[in-house]
Order: sequence, then C-alpha cells, then structure tokens
Amino acid sequence: MTSLGLFPLLCSIIVLQVCFSSQLEDNKIPPSLCTGHPGIPGSPGNHGNPGQPGRDGRDGRDAAPGEKGEKGDRGYPGETGVRGLTGDKGYQGEKGERGQPGECAVAPKSAFSAKLSQSHTLPLNVGDAVVFDTILFNEQGDYNSETGRFTCKVPGVYYFAVHATVYRASLQFDLMKNGHAVASYFQFYGNWPKPASLSGGSLLHLIPSDQVWVQMALSEYNGFYCSTKTDSTFTGFLVYSDWKNSAVFA
Repeated sequence: MTSLGLFPLLCSIIVLQVCFSSQLEDNKIPPSLCTGHPGIPGSPGNHGNPGQPGRDGRDGRDAAPGEKGEKGDRGYPGETGVRGLTGDKGYQGEKGERGQPGECAVAPKSAFSAKLSQSHTLPLNVGDAVVFDTILFNEQGDYNSETGRFTCKVPGVYYFAVHATVYRASLQFDLMKNGHAVASYFQFYGNWPKPASLSGGSLLHLIPSDQVWVQMALSEYNGFYCSTKTDSTFTGFLVYSDWKNSAVFA
C-alpha cells in the first residue's frame, strides 16, 4: 500500500478522536454537585524498619585558631623514679700543666741554752737573776747573756730547764716569769766531798714581751758551781706556737 492510500485512513481517525473528546467534556459532573462527608481517619501505620546508617559527612573546614586559654594549676609532684644504673667509667683526661711553685711555710722558732763560766761571780742577794753568761745556743737572740733573761717574741708554749751543780753550799732558786715564781728548787748540802746536782723544768705559756729567768731564793743558799768537768745550765725552747699570723698557720 502506498502513502497515497493511507492518507484517507488517517483523516478518518482524526475525525473520530475529536468527536469522542467533545462528548466526554459534555458528560463531566461539576464538583459542587458531588460533595460527600469526610471519611473516618485511618488506623496508624506500622513503624517502619530502621533505616541504614548514613554516609560520613565531609570534613569541616579548618576554623581560625581560638584564643589562648588560662594557665592551669600546677600538678602534684610525681614519685621519685628508680635510680639508674651506674654508667661506664670515662676515659682518663689529659694531664694538666704544672702549677707555679708555692711559697714555703716556715715554722716559728725559738730556743737557747747557756751555762755559767768559771770566772763568773754568783749573786749573793735575794731577788738577783742568775746570769748564765756563756752562750751555747741562741740563734734567734731571745736570751740576753748580760741580764740572764729570756724575752718571748713568738707566743706559744715553752719548756725551760735548769741544771745546777751544787758544791760546798746548799742551793735554792726559783724559775721566774714576769717577776713571779712559777717553780722553786732546793738542794741541801750535807758536807759531801764531791759535787751534787739539782735539776728541774717547767712548761710555760708565753706571749710576746714576757720574760723568764732564774733567781736566787735565799742569799745563804747559793751553791751554784761549775768547773772544767761539770756545768750549771739554763735552757729553754718553743714546744709549739699559737701565733696565728705565722706563715705556718696561714
């Protein structure tokens, strides 16, 4: 069938469609004539099943930094930790340079020893100093062989000793310190054919300018004696010093 034969058929179909559509419009009932009563509410529906978890949202944008917060309270001190193990010994360091030589401290000294000479005339009056006129040792010059007195220069403790040969008379003498007797000695003569001896000593604490000497106690007991084979001596020396300004105590 050709296109020319179909044309009348198409025209008939269009005419029929127009006629039916107009009839329907004429049979339509207005909504105002068909109003009914509201229906009864329906029963509630059943709960639906839980939905599936949603997807993670996108990361938010970085906001501007907030203001600095206030400083918090100080926490309590923690417990003391366990002592660590001792580390390995380190290497020996290099030897340092040699230091400058130091000053040598010199201990204070004071000592003397003197004896009576055969030509010396002994004192006969009470209170006179016995002058041991022959110097045996007096390196510091603290003993005066003209007055028989020792003068202290270095403060400290001294030991003084007197050895007397006694012959043809009794002997009594005192060890003096600044005019006061600190020790007294006596030897009685018993008509012995040979000389006897009398010895004594004492420790004394002295300060500078103190003086020590041997003094006759009684004029009739003056039996000091000396010869080529026997002597009478006076000796003194520093035991230890308490001089704080000395180099040995610096």
